[in-house]
Amino acid sequence: QVQLLESGGGSVQAGGSLRLSCVASGVSFSQYCMGWFRRAPGKENEGVAYIDNNGKTSYAASVNGRFFISRDKAKNILYLQLNSLKPEDTAMYTCATDPVPWRCHAGRQLGYRGQGTQVTVSP
Repeated sequence: QVQLLESGGGSVQAGGSLRLSCVASGVSFSQYCMGWFRRAPGKENEGVAYIDNNGKTSYAASVNGRFFISRDKAKNILYLQLNSLKPEDTAMYTCATDPVPWRCHAGRQLGYRGQGTQVTVSP
């Protein structure tokens, strides 16, 4: 059974940083695509960052160069480092995974999601 538990969200001022964590169980990082998504009020769920089973990463244009996805395979923890935060980054951030390789990257939705952790960025 896949379980994803996020933490690390909070409130920061613009320009600040946060690191989100996602503890994954029932998931093999060597086989599964992992990703971070966000949903802001009134907006669609957006694929922010992906890391596939080979370790290849990709990012949405809106966060490229500011956010960085990584994983600890030994601990089964997925991370998202958020730097140079902007008010428009305010959203609920969720960790997601999928065992189907072609679903990774390009903004595609993944099959399993966690409950999320809130990030709020003030001006």
